[in-house]
Amino acid sequence: MSIKLRCLIVDDEPIARQIVEKYCSYFEDIAVVASCGDALQAKQVLSREEVDILFLDINMPVLDGLALVKTLRKPLQIIFTTAYKEYAHEAFDINACDYLLKPFSLERFIQAVDKAKVQLVAAASGVSTGGAPLATDLYIKSDGKILKFSGGEILYAEAQGNNVKIVTGRGTFPTTITFSAFEEQLPKVEFVRVHRSFIINKSKIRIIEGNRIFIESFEIPIGANYRESFMKAIGMK
Repeated sequence: MSIKLRCLIVDDEPIARQIVEKYCSYFEDIAVVASCGDALQAKQVLSREEVDILFLDINMPVLDGLALVKTLRKPLQIIFTTAYKEYAHEAFDINACDYLLKPFSLERFIQAVDKAKVQLVAAASGVSTGGAPLATDLYIKSDGKILKFSGGEILYAEAQGNNVKIVTGRGTFPTTITFSAFEEQLPKVEFVRVHRSFIINKSKIRIIEGNRIFIESFEIPIGANYRESFMKAIGMK
């Protein structure tokens, strides 16, 4: 993006705020407009400043981070920065961009910012993502036809032999594309492989319980070889 992204940092721990400020300083296209110690201060800043990305702690006095987001009228890219992994489900329920579990590395921080940039570009381009931050539509060949999917509508995909079953909110679509070819077309910031036979849309996760992921009424297994990378992808490592 040619203009600077305006960011607001909200955390009741001064050291935590300093770490985020330091990480932001590595980006030439990010400007920190303010750094606040609580959500009420952040509300005042948001009332007078334009903000693109909100780096937000959850466990804060008076008004916690999740409650703050629910009071916002203007949609922002919310990147939660917290020491509590148990709030991840609720955070993604309110369309959080990402969820960083303290202490997080600069590498993980960069991934979250890049993800926010993708969503901001999509919004600026007028692309409808249906609540899921994807910048492109997908065109999949199947039995002589070309099927068009909005990336945001895909819940998950399952390998079935040499083909792929794509599951969306409007139905299930068997295709003749290979699983590897399908995976190559997906935006990596939103889709993650969780099993040798399953790829999911992270923004559609409802609950993670043990080695199972629940997306709407569907139950999807987490493969032992994919668990670590999956947990990292959702900010749990």
